Amino acid sequence: MKYTTLPNTDIKVSKINLGTMTFGQQNSEAEGHAQMDYALERGVNFFDTAEMYSVPAREETYGSTEKIIGTWFKKSGNREKVVLASKIAGPNPNFTYMRDKIDFSPESIKYALENSLKRLQTDYIDLYQMHWPERPTNYFGQRAFKDHDAVWEDNFREVLETFDTLIKEGKIKHLGVSNENAWGMMRFLEESKYQNLPRIKTVQNPYNLLNRLFEVGSAEVSKYENVGLLAYSPLAFGVLTGKFLTGEAHPNARINLFPQYTRYSSDQCTQATRLYQEIAQKHGLTLTELAMGFVLQQPFLTSAIIGATTLEQLKENIDTIDVVLSKEILAEINAVQAIIPDPAP
Repeated sequence: MKYTTLPNTDIKVSKINLGTMTFGQQNSEAEGHAQMDYALERGVNFFDTAEMYSVPAREETYGSTEKIIGTWFKKSGNREKVVLASKIAGPNPNFTYMRDKIDFSPESIKYALENSLKRLQTDYIDLYQMHWPERPTNYFGQRAFKDHDAVWEDNFREVLETFDTLIKEGKIKHLGVSNENAWGMMRFLEESKYQNLPRIKTVQNPYNLLNRLFEVGSAEVSKYENVGLLAYSPLAFGVLTGKFLTGEAHPNARINLFPQYTRYSSDQCTQATRLYQEIAQKHGLTLTELAMGFVLQQPFLTSAIIGATTLEQLKENIDTIDVVLSKEILAEINAVQAIIPDPAP
């Protein structure tokens, strides 16, 4: 395994992070435990979860992933070996079963955190992230900002003040954002700087061969403000393994099980994926190796979040840690990006 440091901390984290959102629906408790055992054996010490998991989110399975991680901590005694990241859900009218107010008010944050700690059977979370912005903006497949008539009151300072209290209480160690853009990151950083409040350490956004929008504005924030990217969907829901091109995808593959997830299912995505497959074959690589290698060698990356439903998939993903793409391969990748730019925003 290769390691880096969580920005502005002394915490060593693996460059591959174990994503867990399948635990509780696509994966049973026993399978989730087996994945965590194997990941830790391979040197993966960074796990990511969220209060709303498992996915797809629904009331019957709310919190199921955190519960599975919690029973593993209790059984294995491995809590201190893991850097644990979790997330608080942002506003969504479909998630009222989570708590009375789905926002980042002090009451909502404290309620969400306390319940996550109980499910996880731990006293603290190493990295606590806001899953998506509280304000209306473009995320989850929306390419451009369209909320020009939105009414929203800036509360970045108040949100950080709440997290400051929780950090001082020892319930969380560090703070991150997710599905956030450059403006949102800079507003949090601005309040941190001028009000002496906790800094965000990471941003968890999609990043893969089919979605490189992080490079447009956020990568510069990452460089100059030292906010590390936790790249989710590096394999684009499995599309960048090539299994959907060849018809080898299992009926239980995520896109087959949940056809409502169309982010990576467009004709443009399929066309680009075929071209990336050709590049991989030309250079003696699997498409998985090409896709993961591309993400893992980005200078703004802290860790790439991988999700698997089988131990075989997990092994294949972790094995890509040593893939290094040549300048020639990167140039060919960029040529595809030039003709089919970011087909899955």
